[in-house]
Amino acid sequence: MKTTAKKMSVFQLTTLVAANMMGAGIIMLPTKLAEVGTISVLSWLITAVGSLVLAHIFAQCGMFTTKTGGLGGYAEYSFGRTGHFMANYAYAISLVIANVAIAISAVGYAAVLFNLTLTPVQMSLATIVLLWLAAVLNFGGNAKTGRISNITVWGAIIPVFISVFGWFWFDPNMYTAVWNPNQLPFFDAVSESIALTLWGFLGFESAAANMDAVENPKKNVPIATFFGTLAVAVIYVLSTNIMAGIVPNVDLLNSTAPFGMVFAQMFNETVGQIVMAAMVISCCGAILCWQFTLSRVFKSSADAGLFPKVFSRVNKADAPVRGLLILLTIQSLLAFMTMNESLSRQFENLVNLAVVTNVFPYILCCIAVNKLLKVEGASKFTRRSIFGLSIVAIAYSVYAIYASGEGPMIGGTIAIIIGYIVYQLAFNIVPRALRSKRSVA
Repeated sequence: MKTTAKKMSVFQLTTLVAANMMGAGIIMLPTKLAEVGTISVLSWLITAVGSLVLAHIFAQCGMFTTKTGGLGGYAEYSFGRTGHFMANYAYAISLVIANVAIAISAVGYAAVLFNLTLTPVQMSLATIVLLWLAAVLNFGGNAKTGRISNITVWGAIIPVFISVFGWFWFDPNMYTAVWNPNQLPFFDAVSESIALTLWGFLGFESAAANMDAVENPKKNVPIATFFGTLAVAVIYVLSTNIMAGIVPNVDLLNSTAPFGMVFAQMFNETVGQIVMAAMVISCCGAILCWQFTLSRVFKSSADAGLFPKVFSRVNKADAPVRGLLILLTIQSLLAFMTMNESLSRQFENLVNLAVVTNVFPYILCCIAVNKLLKVEGASKFTRRSIFGLSIVAIAYSVYAIYASGEGPMIGGTIAIIIGYIVYQLAFNIVPRALRSKRSVA
């Protein structure tokens, strides 16, 4: 169905990227990073540099590409249609997993806000309700999603406040006392939180993933990608580390709403409650934006003939409603399958698996970027500089997969192998068998 629905502006795309990164990435991280200690600041710095390099590469891809399909379109330059499918397939799997993890975070904050004790089944049901609500709000189309994200992103300004004013409550002795509480070897301690910090940056590529829904993508996608990532990097590193000098590490370890607890420590319980409510709103906005991004990834791949055509069908507002309903069913099943007595453990398991499946298309795009630039006529200077950065980005991406742990690596590998088998069956083996059968007949 053709549509004249209004597309996103560069400001709306930038806020969508910010909402995806901050609302999803930071809400539960202080609790998990407390397990590692304040040495995790080194992980933040490594991840910030790696993410900025990746963001710059994707920005260059966005400026020069003539192919649609976001990450898949970039990968197609070197790996053909197979690469296009595999990049978007792995990215889509990551988003399905990530959306459930984000919803779990929001439910955890809301439970603390309303002083509720939820069983694992109740937690899963609440997660499913939130996922469906976020998807339904996307039925209004691109511009409406952009307007809602412009509002909900303000809940993510809370880390900005801590980054600027938290120094008044910061205790350097409290910070240094928990530098490496588990006495891990240096490399192990840094690697322990690499996957978690990368989780905080997942979303910088969502500008590219939504390029078909934005005005003037060649100009606006690079702007939203690079400058959004840079701003969030500064906020992340400052806010999470300042928190470690405001609240004792043991309190962060046992909290399911760390930001609310920090503001209660800085001011009072009422302020803490208000902050928790704002973070819930921000997280809900992130789910809204990620559901939008997920639906666009499936739609662009379906438009290219790589995913089932049902994901291409849109309403008058350009919203792929049928595809969203299918994806919601899958997410609902995943929410039940990952039930765990520990909210923190459930969150970490999903995060690590999402990171592994998300990094795979990063690697494909980094390998393909040099051919993309050559085909599209970029200068030799641009190609040479990006070649060096792509080596750094690939090395960082491989390290991030390694740091995610054996379980997520195995799970991610299985998911990717399944995708490759499905592609070969759907586009090579079965069509070839049918053609052979018809020729014999």
